[in-house]
Amino acid sequence: MEVKNKVVVVTGGASGIGLATAKLFAESGAKVAIFDVNEQALSEATAAIGADCLAVRVNVADEASVAAGYDKVVAHFGGLDAAVLNAGILRDGLLIRVDKETGKVKGKMPLDQWQSVIDVNLTGVFLTGREAACRMVDCGRKGVIVVLSSIAKKGNMGQTPYSASKAGVAALACVWGKELSRYGIRVASVSPGFIETPMVMKDMKPEMLDKFKKMIPIGRLGKPEEIAHAIRFVVENDLICASDIEPSGGMSL
Repeated sequence: MEVKNKVVVVTGGASGIGLATAKLFAESGAKVAIFDVNEQALSEATAAIGADCLAVRVNVADEASVAAGYDKVVAHFGGLDAAVLNAGILRDGLLIRVDKETGKVKGKMPLDQWQSVIDVNLTGVFLTGREAACRMVDCGRKGVIVVLSSIAKKGNMGQTPYSASKAGVAALACVWGKELSRYGIRVASVSPGFIETPMVMKDMKPEMLDKFKKMIPIGRLGKPEEIAHAIRFVVENDLICASDIEPSGGMSL
């Protein structure tokens, strides 16, 4: 798909990989809409993106909010051609913690910690992907949906909810790619390694971050702009469907 003049939605588009992606598509001549739950960040991102950027406050875990967000995009731009489902959160921790002296469990991961990640990272992708597909079909336009998974989909210690959610969305991309291709809609996932985003740098424990840096063969974390280019490649290449691309710097878990 040629991205110039196409309508592209980026969820979680006010920071990190989402913001880098929105900027790249805008620079490539696309009409960009960003979804985010943070109003201040939306305002700042809109100024940074420039061009004809539509900023919409959307809670990706809320069905009505997602549907209303896409309706605004279609009303403003007249359709939808691509959706980059990037919104996500981290809530890391061990499943259980055991007292070294007694050998007994002294703590366990709270259900709300698990559920908050699943609500945003998995249910949020389900909702934003489903509504994107509906708008593309109803507008009579072929399209592309790119799902942001993660290398953590392989199972990363200390990331039970995050790993589970990212494995789930990679599976969704594969299923949707097979289901939606009959309507001219391609779906694929991009699974970054560790990237220098505000979420990673702020929410990941320093000792874990140092550990992972040593595991990356190229010797550094990735940049959001590098992932943005991988996402644009998926949108532009009509042969990519129901598959996963892993820009990780050679890292494996």
